[in-house]
Amino acid sequence: MSAHHQPQPRKPLPDGFLDDVRALLGDRLQLGEAIRAQHGASETHFEPALPDAVAYPHSTEEVVALVKLCVAAEVPLIPFGAGTSIEGNTIPVRGGITIDLSQMDAILSVNAEDFDCTVQAGVRREQLNEHLRDVGLFFPIDPGANATIGGMASTRASGTNAVRYGTMRDAILSLRVVTPDGRDIRTSRRARKSAAGYDLTRLMIGSEGTLGIITEITLRLHGIPEAISAAVCSFDTLEGAVDTVVQSIQIGIPLARVEILDDLQMRACNRWSKLDYPELTTLFFEFHGSQSYVEEQVRTVKDIADMNGGGEFRWSNLPEERSKLWKARHEAYYAAVNLRSGAIGWATDVCVPISRLAQCITETKADLDKSTIPATILGHVGDGNFHVVFSIDPNAPEEMAEVETINARLVERALAMDGTCTGEHGIGIGKQEWLVAELGDAVDMMRMIKRALDPKDLFNPGKIFAL
Repeated sequence: MSAHHQPQPRKPLPDGFLDDVRALLGDRLQLGEAIRAQHGASETHFEPALPDAVAYPHSTEEVVALVKLCVAAEVPLIPFGAGTSIEGNTIPVRGGITIDLSQMDAILSVNAEDFDCTVQAGVRREQLNEHLRDVGLFFPIDPGANATIGGMASTRASGTNAVRYGTMRDAILSLRVVTPDGRDIRTSRRARKSAAGYDLTRLMIGSEGTLGIITEITLRLHGIPEAISAAVCSFDTLEGAVDTVVQSIQIGIPLARVEILDDLQMRACNRWSKLDYPELTTLFFEFHGSQSYVEEQVRTVKDIADMNGGGEFRWSNLPEERSKLWKARHEAYYAAVNLRSGAIGWATDVCVPISRLAQCITETKADLDKSTIPATILGHVGDGNFHVVFSIDPNAPEEMAEVETINARLVERALAMDGTCTGEHGIGIGKQEWLVAELGDAVDMMRMIKRALDPKDLFNPGKIFAL
């Protein structure tokens, strides 16, 4: 299944359209090539496609006005946050206007007694946690990148804390969304649960801007734990590392984070982040709770690791050591791509039931060991989700073809285990054919919803599936 998605034919913007948008936004409508290029590329290997212009609204009301102008002129519009998505989710394949929501970055309310808050779509994850620290709360979803909350909602992001705290699907109580007919709707209220009608909140989460533009998000928050401890343990075998995770979860250890990095990924991280860990398959753990509970968790997991061939169990309660550890994990993608100078990255992910995880990772590693292209395995193994990052020579088309073949085998393997073609990256333009392989006729139901809400196919067209 090809990863080369050429930009689709695009229509020129109608006469007077840009004048109308400029009347609304003034100099917050940008036409410069550098700005457009920044909004037309991807973090990974997809062909760039530039928007015709980039708009920076400051309020939901301005988004409503922009949508009405675009729909009347039949101009595609693509919502954009921080641009950190992996599957080409924000590439404007049919041109049009990219609506960059990054300047809508107000934290609107924090309801500490209710453990929730409401933010605009452009608020960054790290900015929100900085703001919440003083009230003893935190927002746990951590995809690695300092993404915007709106982008995280649009792609149903998860990340390193998902094994304990869930994904964006679990973290969102309500959304404010601008629909393709220019209406400003709220999908639900702030109550912790509701049985009121269709679950529009979850319909919008993960819809990648194809059904509406998310402008505000009400989030579920958590108390900052009394004690947080991080630990690192290397293993002689990949299987030993995965078995340690599965067994820990099966006996009920509430791991806050557990990440796997294979031997090549550890070599890349040591080089990139100036570390000195053994270059073996390694688990990064984090434990949350009371001081005594955390110590008990650490002891139990250490015993399980010992039984599975784990080496020294290095653990620390010091915030600066934890920060260094997780910084290295978050930089792992760039570390992997830069195993070769001048390379470009191709990141893919799958998720399988946890009982099949060891087999899925081991068979994938065997494929990678036979490949001529450097590729690492890393991932949030606590919920069965892992990634492969390929470091590709952009001037070697045969490498792209080889990676397509390996990626196809990986996804087929995951689907055969009743897993999914993407645990957290979304579909974008990269996994559309795999979505059909995974869900079959359910994709036709998705198309019906898309046509009903966006009959002109103007909201992030060409993503998730072809209409």
